[in-house]
Amino acid sequence: MTHPSEPEDITEPTQLRFLRRLVTTLTVIMVGGVLVVIALLVIRLSDDTRAPQVPADISLPEGVTARAVTFGTGWLAVVTTEDQILILDSETGALRQRIQID
Repeated sequence: MTHPSEPEDITEPTQLRFLRRLVTTLTVIMVGGVLVVIALLVIRLSDDTRAPQVPADISLPEGVTARAVTFGTGWLAVVTTEDQILILDSETGALRQRIQID
């Protein structure tokens, strides 16, 4: 038995040292993975070119209220509360077609 003022040399078992290094390595890899996922989300969500282009002036016919809007290539569709679908030009906002839903 050693005296309390003298440090006792305890050798770390090889398997315990391997396990400690393995856990540390996996922790570093997981933190790096989380940072990569966050960076990809920021890059993907900040891409303005994928956002639909809405015309500056959209005028619906008198008394029509929009319920939903869908964007297409060169057009947008407005579903109204009167069960109609209005197809509008995406650049000018002009009415192209009116479809009545039965």
